[in-house]
Formats: sequence, structure tokens, C-alpha cells
Amino acid sequence: MRLHFLGTGAGVPGKERNVSSLVLKQMNKNGDIWLFDCGEATQHQILHTSIKPRRIKKVFITHLHGDHIFGLPGFLGSRSFQGGTEPLTVYGPAGIEEYITTSLRLSRTYLKYDLKIVEVSDGNIFEEEDFTISVKQLDHVIPSFGYRLEERERPGRLNAEKLKESGIQPGPLYKKLKNGETIEWAGEWINGKDFIEEPVKGKIIAVAGDTRKCGAAIELAYEADLFIHEATFGSENEEMAYDYYHSTSVQAAEIAKEAGAKLLWLTHISSRYSGGSENDLLLQARTIFPNSFIAQDLLETDLEK
Repeated sequence: MRLHFLGTGAGVPGKERNVSSLVLKQMNKNGDIWLFDCGEATQHQILHTSIKPRRIKKVFITHLHGDHIFGLPGFLGSRSFQGGTEPLTVYGPAGIEEYITTSLRLSRTYLKYDLKIVEVSDGNIFEEEDFTISVKQLDHVIPSFGYRLEERERPGRLNAEKLKESGIQPGPLYKKLKNGETIEWAGEWINGKDFIEEPVKGKIIAVAGDTRKCGAAIELAYEADLFIHEATFGSENEEMAYDYYHSTSVQAAEIAKEAGAKLLWLTHISSRYSGGSENDLLLQARTIFPNSFIAQDLLETDLEK
């Protein structure tokens, strides 16, 4: 799985940062892409990447502020105009269905794919083939949610070297052994389970919407392999962050530390931090949580650093 930031700014588009949007790639064996928030000009940002809109199968909206949703109607229309026919599911707070259907109706935009809209609330759990998706309501001026993605445990790999040492060469029997079957080989019964390594623990990814520091964010990020959290302000503007229902980079780092997360990416950066001054936010965060990084528009990276 890979993480690709499309927009990392807060409030309004800036010269250095567009408004909020990011994608997670390779979410299953089909290579599906999941989009989180869709601020103004998200589809323009996509043009600078190799992302194909038709490969985006799920959209998660954290809250209904414009810098997180104003690009959604355009994206939905473009996905259809560009040949997207695969179904798409949009998750978001109450009101997201009205926003989407009204926008499409008034603009007479007709989609060539099935669109499913799911309005979420605190505590919702959605079971997918490869993931369990949990929803947590955070602390913002309007309902704002975080999404916790827990990948299912994957079977351990077949130890081919151990099989070769036993004299069993690669071939059709390997598939049976991989499935845990018992086969007969050279007069002996061989149990495939004896050659399968330990199951691989699935990844945990937590994506928070706009929020003050709160207990729900800590629950969201509990032991997450990847935690994405806003850092609208620096610690010198902690009071302003509180008044506007946002967080500082230090508070984001405190949440990651208290939650036992492994990796923190900071995003939703105020335009007051530009020209390199956003590095101050990163340095502040790293005093609390060393494995912190600050997102930039169009930055693509593996889940682990």
C-alpha cells in the first residue's frame, strides 16, 4: 500500500498547497484506490499523478466544510466522463447525500456508474473483504469524523526453502501445501501446515478529520501503523487552534504518542506556514514523536518510514 497526498493545505487553496485530499493506493489485490476528502481542484491535482479516477472505488469525507468537499461533484462527473463504469461508494457525515444529489441534479450531471452514498455516525463499523472500517466522531465546529482501517490478517507464506530441503521441488503440490492440505510424498504424509509461516498481521491506518485534540482521536490511532492528522497551527498558536477547533503539530504528536502509533503524517497546514516555515511545525512535533513527517502536495510514499 502507498500513500499519495493530493492537497495538504487548510481553508483555502494556496500557491504551495491545495486544500485537503489524499489517496491510499493498492488497497487490495485489484489495486483499488481509496480517496479521503475531495477539496476544490482535487481532480486538477490528480492530473499531475498516475492515478486513474476509475480506479478510485471508495471516497471517505471527514466533514462538510468546503475545503474538504468542494471538489467532489466535479470529481464524480469527471470519473464518469472519462469512462469510469465501476461502482463507487461515498462515505460521509449526514448531509453528504443531499450535497451530492443536489449538485448533480442542478448541473444535470449523469453518472455512468452506480453511486452508493453512506452517511456515517460515531461508532459505525463497515466490514469489507480486506478491511474493517471504523468511524469515530472527533471534536470540530461541525460533525467531523476519523476513519480507522484495519486490514485483515493475511495467511503466512509457504516456506519453499524448507520444502526443497525436504526434497519437494516447486510444482502443483506447492499449491495444495499452501492451502494447508496433506499430501503423500516418497511414501510419507506431508502436512502443508508444517511449512506455512506465521500469519501476517494486517496494517492499521487511521485518518483523522479536522479536530481539536481529543480522546476519540487517541482511540482512532491506537497502535496504528500509519496515522494522518491535521496540524493547522504551530504550538505558538495553541489558543487560536482551540478557538477554531483545530490542532497544533505538537498536539497531533501527543495523540500519536499516547495512542502508540508507529508513524505520523501531518497535513492540513495553514497558509501562514510557507516558504519553509512549515519545518518549524515538524520540529515541534518531533520533540514529542520522532517518527513524524510533514506532507507536501503530490508527495507519494510507502506506509512505512
